[in-house]
Amino acid sequence: MRSKSRSSLSRSHTASTSLTPWLLLSVLVIVADQLTKWWILQRFQLGDSQTITSFFNLVRVHNAGAAFSFLAQASGWQRWFFIGLGTVASVLFIWMIRQHAEQRLFSFSVAMLLGGAVGNVIDRAWHGYVVDFLQFHWDWMAPLFPGGYFPSFNVADCAITAGAIGLILDELLRVRRS
Repeated sequence: MRSKSRSSLSRSHTASTSLTPWLLLSVLVIVADQLTKWWILQRFQLGDSQTITSFFNLVRVHNAGAAFSFLAQASGWQRWFFIGLGTVASVLFIWMIRQHAEQRLFSFSVAMLLGGAVGNVIDRAWHGYVVDFLQFHWDWMAPLFPGGYFPSFNVADCAITAGAIGLILDELLRVRRS
């Protein structure tokens, strides 16, 4: 009976140890996201824009909705909906990493999703909106976006995008191997 206990403890310790680097990556994303948003909030007023290059601006935009301002004009219920959705997704992401911590690309991708989700949930809980500040614009995007301006985004959104791309790549590689 003792060997079973030690074996269970060993597996538990290994699982938590292998979970640690992925959770640290998520924390790094959250810290980078929150620090950059804090910097923007300190230096820009809502609607301010600073040209950096011919195709990139730093701006201060508040997004009460989701990606591409989806539901931004709703009556306020969306704040709590997206906080709840982000929280449930975060719990699911932690569970997924715990189950597959040894799968590097998969766990990296889910850790990026986790960090991005939590970063944006913090904004919604703290401010009632997500702070976006990265703005790219190119003339060739004008047919898709007014004036060629891609919707503004932030570090959390970059992490979520990287995580989604990583999951797609992980699946393509998995299918190719089988």
